[in-house]
Amino acid sequence: MSDFLLELGKNPTARKMIKNLGLPVPVPQSLKRPRGPRSARPLHDQAVAFGSFGSSTLTKALAGILPRAGADIAVVGDVEPFVAPGEAYGRPPLALDLDDLPERYRAHGLVFDASACRTPEDLRAVYDFFHPLMRRIAPCGRAIVVGTDPSSLCDPEAASTQTALEGFTRSLAKELGKRGSTAQLLYAGPDAADRLEGPLRFFLSYRSAFVSGQPVWVSELVKDGAPDPGEGPLDGKVALVTGAARGIGEATAEILANEGAKVVCLDRPQDDALCSQVARRIGGSVLLADVSNPEAPEKIAAALADEHGGVDIVVHNAGITRDKTLAKMKPELWDLALNINLGAIQRITRKLIDDDVLHDEGRLVLLSSVAGIAGNLGQTNYAASKSGVVGYVRALAPTLAERGITVNAIAPGFIETRLTAAIPVMIREGGRRLSNLGQGGQPSDVGEAIAFLSLPGAVGITGGVLRVCGGALIGA
Repeated sequence: MSDFLLELGKNPTARKMIKNLGLPVPVPQSLKRPRGPRSARPLHDQAVAFGSFGSSTLTKALAGILPRAGADIAVVGDVEPFVAPGEAYGRPPLALDLDDLPERYRAHGLVFDASACRTPEDLRAVYDFFHPLMRRIAPCGRAIVVGTDPSSLCDPEAASTQTALEGFTRSLAKELGKRGSTAQLLYAGPDAADRLEGPLRFFLSYRSAFVSGQPVWVSELVKDGAPDPGEGPLDGKVALVTGAARGIGEATAEILANEGAKVVCLDRPQDDALCSQVARRIGGSVLLADVSNPEAPEKIAAALADEHGGVDIVVHNAGITRDKTLAKMKPELWDLALNINLGAIQRITRKLIDDDVLHDEGRLVLLSSVAGIAGNLGQTNYAASKSGVVGYVRALAPTLAERGITVNAIAPGFIETRLTAAIPVMIREGGRRLSNLGQGGQPSDVGEAIAFLSLPGAVGITGGVLRVCGGALIGA
């Protein structure tokens, strides 16, 4: 369904008129989204301004990652770490003076390495970097703050200083959202510098269009696998997507196939026609099963083992809503939501693990929801199930780390699907505006985040929850 304000915002004349008249109309910026498979140079010819504080061990890694991704780097401070990597990729760095910025300078990305900040006074460097550049970030731009995982610091003052970066980044994301721009915080654990490349490439690219204000923890917990090849990163991989007949599942299946995966599209027997259409379009295969059936885990595991030799990526997307306030909710509606949204995930995942159908260095991506984080009126059953998914991810991730398997959850916010199209118009309009970006997301936005967590380059992220909500103004 069309978003009138978003369509209006695509007209520069209309945007300017509304702004000049001072009308309190939230006209969102149309978001830039990529098409087709990933590129080896996602930041090709994009200007990125880089700054840092103190003597950071991460700067050397960042100096190699950004030019390798195709970015044109302008450095505030010491240019030396960027010289050799920049020349190797034909991207010699420029020195950037924040007190004398070129009048026409605009940056797609702002990256600040704050990992060496240890006192409140040190945080002044964060202000000094971003303050003069706030009006120089391009529409649909990206801001990234890199910090040190506070849990790795023994000094309470240092840990609190690093934790302060979260409040800063969430607030920064809200200020940037009206221009379609986003901000994220990457917390690096000890010895995790070499695992920042995948997250940086994703969060600085247009593929992260509807992810904003998120802290992401990058660690060395999971056994390292093969490096991300950039192009065709999922070649030779088998991916299972449940609920693949429509919406987020359909978009995810298509994106994974574009990245080279052989996708097994799973849905209910009633959706055979729709599921088969998706599978034919992407060159995948169909597996019909009702995930709520107690026999489904055995059927799914056997099909994946016999027909594909196992599975590398499992996306648990199938789910339902059965909304009623608790006083009016019948017990069967409670049971159904918990069984499908949480119980089925647990049963199928356990079977794939126990029968060694899930390969080493595999990826498990489970669909949660912002409702599971913040709660929602009339959704006690749904919110309980989606919050349970978060708990399951956190508990399961450490048990599979030695096998190189990552386990993560995606929590979508307001996504434009057939379900949101059925919401009464005024509630739907309000839901669209309750985010930094002032609009609803697309199923492909969730699919892109799922695909990112499925990549070899996402090996540093496990046990986490990534919200794809445009920086929703609810939850945490």
